[in-house]
Amino acid sequence: MDPRQLFFDERYAGACVYCGSIPETRDHVPSKVLLDNPYPSDLPVVGCCSACNSSFSLDEQYVACFIECVICGSAEDCDLRRTKIQRILNHNESLRSRIINSRKDGLGVIYWEPELDRFQNVILKLARGHAAYELYPLIGDPLSINLMPLQLLNEEQRYNFECLSYNDFGIWPEIGTRLFMRAWGKPPDKFDRVGDWIIVQPERYRYAVSESEGVLIRMVLSEYLACEVLWDY
Repeated sequence: MDPRQLFFDERYAGACVYCGSIPETRDHVPSKVLLDNPYPSDLPVVGCCSACNSSFSLDEQYVACFIECVICGSAEDCDLRRTKIQRILNHNESLRSRIINSRKDGLGVIYWEPELDRFQNVILKLARGHAAYELYPLIGDPLSINLMPLQLLNEEQRYNFECLSYNDFGIWPEIGTRLFMRAWGKPPDKFDRVGDWIIVQPERYRYAVSESEGVLIRMVLSEYLACEVLWDY
């Protein structure tokens, strides 16, 4: 039997990957608000319930808009580079004001105060989606959720974050999973891979998955925000 045909596993087909309830619809991983047009033709999807599919939308918009505003140093249309973010903020002035109010001036040093609970909600959601797509759903609480701008990582931290090394598995991923196919050198999709990273959209979104000492999901949003979620065995 061709292992490339084993991605669909009946054990995981009947549950929302985010909460475990009945999967009435499908969700893109990553969410389209984090990407630009044109979208990748084979953007990953996972099964989820209608409640989960809609419940993350506002937080995902907030995260996407906040990151773009921080990168550009402003929430004004003339300064933003992503037209999608311009449209969102033009239709949601309360969100624009919320982000503007998070910009602080501390003794001449400009910094931004994110709503970390909303960021963590989105990052965990993305990590659950990637875990389900590459391996299997992980409904339980993770051991840790970490996020930090890439620019704040020192050289050693940046190196350790960027390198996961698929070939260092103590136990190989289950045959038939997408992560197994990647480790085997037979990628199951058309995404480019650079080192350990799957490039969903250049300069916009990439992720990496490891199962060496637990399930580790790493993501980089807009080449700005480094994210990591770890589940222990």
